[in-house]
Amino acid sequence: MGDPYIVYSDSVDAVFTISLPQTIKFGMGVHREVGYEATRLGIRRALLVVGKRLVDSRIARNVISSLESEGMEVEVFSDVRIEPEDEGLVEGYKRIRDLRIDGFIALGGGSTIDTAKILDLLYCYPAPLEDYINRSICKGLGPPGPLKPLIAIPTTAGTGSESTSVAVLDVKRLRVKTGISNPMIRPSIALIDPLTTLTLPPMVTASSGLDVLNHAIESYTARPYTAKQALKSPSERPVYSGATPVGDLFGEKAIEWVVKYLRRAYADPLDIEARYYMMLAASIAGIGFGHVGVHVPHAMAYPIAGMVRNYYPEDYDFGYPIAPHGIATAIPAAYAFKHLSPYNYEKFARVAEILTGEYVGRDPKAIGEAIFESYIELLEDLGVPTNLRELGFGKEDLEALVDGTLKQQRLLSIAPKNIGKKDLEKIFIEAIG
Repeated sequence: MGDPYIVYSDSVDAVFTISLPQTIKFGMGVHREVGYEATRLGIRRALLVVGKRLVDSRIARNVISSLESEGMEVEVFSDVRIEPEDEGLVEGYKRIRDLRIDGFIALGGGSTIDTAKILDLLYCYPAPLEDYINRSICKGLGPPGPLKPLIAIPTTAGTGSESTSVAVLDVKRLRVKTGISNPMIRPSIALIDPLTTLTLPPMVTASSGLDVLNHAIESYTARPYTAKQALKSPSERPVYSGATPVGDLFGEKAIEWVVKYLRRAYADPLDIEARYYMMLAASIAGIGFGHVGVHVPHAMAYPIAGMVRNYYPEDYDFGYPIAPHGIATAIPAAYAFKHLSPYNYEKFARVAEILTGEYVGRDPKAIGEAIFESYIELLEDLGVPTNLRELGFGKEDLEALVDGTLKQQRLLSIAPKNIGKKDLEKIFIEAIG
């Protein structure tokens, strides 16, 4: 079998693009440098986007103090949902549209950073939100130019949103989760500080850590970027390219760190070593999937999160049912990887070795079973449901779940096999249990 990356032909697009924040800074206490970085970006009037649970925290006070010490005016926006949805984002934009803002600061998890990205987009280029939401769901238009500077300070080791050009949101009328993908919404600077994660509740640690694992496995096992057809213009090249040698390096290492450190971070919030490497895993997995993409488990997670109606996970007490993003991806992942393992068995064999700590052979079925058993064991150790029935889903939801997943062609297109309705029905039936 030849190297899938060494391809040159007029019939394929043999190019991948890595677009990163202007600056990524990683280290203990780096969130206190936000004022310095904001000054470098020319920000004088900042909007701090921060969730209600963090708005009165020491970290938030540190951030505001750092900004004000540089002579900046700081407005605070704290109406952030744990899973952003279109109607709330539009209402949030209406509250800030008349403010004088020349830069955004996002302090929080992926939902907060994604909220800041979308507020920045609407503030700079007011338009109906559906104009920007991905094609196959809405129009998928890009902004006509650059946005205001955005500094992202993640407080969860999970989404990688601080280094991606994607923002995820629910479209309420369609009961589906989707996103906005464009290089213009990528943060200008990411300040990644492991100390910001020390107060994370156990289930938030588990959910965000599982998201890292899925980012890493899905990007690592995606079809190669050379599988894309030739383009008429470089402007048509999608944000998600498919697997690349760089993505492989980041994905494999992130999987190793999650397997080694997630259980430790879940069991002991003050395990500094575990927090450090989980944050680093989230960051490099974000750089990896930020250009490679994710595939089947994330595509399945979008309708799961949009349709959930009977799940109230510990540490997510918001008064309404919710399937946190990491959990919504993790449950279908166990079943999807088992189904997909024959179609990229060399990569999945390496995943199985990392998950189990031993060589599992070359038989695709054995590889799939080993990944499935190890993944389910991890979910059990973290107190996460192992099937969709525990989230309130039943066989009567199958058609809607499949239809919602099929709308995510941006993700399914880079899966290691062509995914159709029959594939998804099989995976969802097993995942429902």
